[in-house]
Amino acid sequence: MTDMTFDGRAFINGERVAARDGRTFDCISPVDGRLLTPVARCGETDIDAAVAAGRAAFEDRRWRGMSPAQRKRVMIRFADELLAHADELALTETLDMGKPVKYARSVDVNSAANCIRWYGEAVDKVYDEIAPTASNALALITREPVGVVGVIVPWNYPMIMAAWKIAPALAAGNSVVLKPSEKSPLTALRLAELALAAGIPPGVFNVVPGYGPEAGSPLALHMDVDCIAFTGSTRVGKQIHVMAGQSNLKRAWTELGGKSPNIVFADCPNLDRAVEAAVGSIFFNQGESCNAPSRLFVEASIKDAFLEKALALVPRYQPANPLDASTVMGAIVDQVQLDNVLRYIESGKNEGARLLAGGSQALPDSGGCYVQPTIFDGVTNQMTIAREEIFGPVLSVLSFTDAADVVRQANQSIYGLQAGVWTSDINQAHGVARALRVGTVHVNQYDEDDITVPFGGFKQSGVGRDKSLHAFDKYTEVKTTWIRIDSPV
Repeated sequence: MTDMTFDGRAFINGERVAARDGRTFDCISPVDGRLLTPVARCGETDIDAAVAAGRAAFEDRRWRGMSPAQRKRVMIRFADELLAHADELALTETLDMGKPVKYARSVDVNSAANCIRWYGEAVDKVYDEIAPTASNALALITREPVGVVGVIVPWNYPMIMAAWKIAPALAAGNSVVLKPSEKSPLTALRLAELALAAGIPPGVFNVVPGYGPEAGSPLALHMDVDCIAFTGSTRVGKQIHVMAGQSNLKRAWTELGGKSPNIVFADCPNLDRAVEAAVGSIFFNQGESCNAPSRLFVEASIKDAFLEKALALVPRYQPANPLDASTVMGAIVDQVQLDNVLRYIESGKNEGARLLAGGSQALPDSGGCYVQPTIFDGVTNQMTIAREEIFGPVLSVLSFTDAADVVRQANQSIYGLQAGVWTSDINQAHGVARALRVGTVHVNQYDEDDITVPFGGFKQSGVGRDKSLHAFDKYTEVKTTWIRIDSPV
């Protein structure tokens, strides 16, 4: 494992290449602080080259000119390539961003492969339409690939977030230029090599690592990019929309932040399951999930009992070496994010929340970036830890008295990504679910998922949906062809 080597060069037009100006940045592992590899620090000229390669591939129809059935076969081989290299990809993901290797292998690799396979399987089963016009006309409604798609993904689920975007975009016949996060670029670069090996032609899928202002902004501003798909912070997402408008009015799809409420009523059908889900979901992936249920609302009459059970589970989630197969919580992605999480914890203390567990850096002698699983009680919606996305293992516990009270509190957020509702009353479940302004409501579970359902949010949690057949809407244009029929009959 310590002898594993990585290639940090960009992938443009089917080849590994250095940045045009030769610059690199260091890719440091949050596991122990080791240098993994220098990575190409790409800039505007590299983005230009990648977009030009994507445009040439699109115009000569080397990929979009294939039948859907042909693209399907290649996409399935692409998914098979991921599974054939699963151990390598999982280890790379863990070393690069710190998550436990067992989850990188069982969740991230498998989910990314399943996503790519699913969109490959779907693309030759999506039919176009004929409009119900008068008998003297035939109106065809068809979908065409949008062109060159720019993709910018975050560091928390590098493979999964990339797959959610590149799979439908590629399956639909587009060219893609992917800019991974500078905090976790390595698996994205490897995906491009595996795509080429599977039969996706050179130029169709390009990966250009670099910093946001130097590579991400030129991609969003590029006049020859037809669509930009972004997952990340709401702050940057707003900038993406501005840049799309400043350039060529490219389609902009943004999956952004969350501060998801998890609501437990006193008639919760299984309190132990609710506790397991509340604790497990906020501490999974070190809390570095946009849909993490970071605001826990517990009805006042059962809050003490709930918290007693929750605190008993905290030792299970103490961070440890992510390369150990028994570890369930690993490292924060880097020192910058670790410092951010610790600052939020201090703000919780300073604003009057009651610290029940954690609250400090963990494993300080490891050379890595670790933080204790942290729970605050006595939180109000006005506190910083209840309003802002922390992206760390920090749970804020609030109380409520009735359904109207908790809906008001839960909706009191700029975000609207996901929510959970725990109740035995089917009327209450439906009523609260409809009243919550979020993209997904989980009832008597949290985080159960499938590629067949859309993912995205209301309000400042973003625009558009990943996953499901709805994702094709983002990467295709709808065309009407109206044919006049002068029938002799």
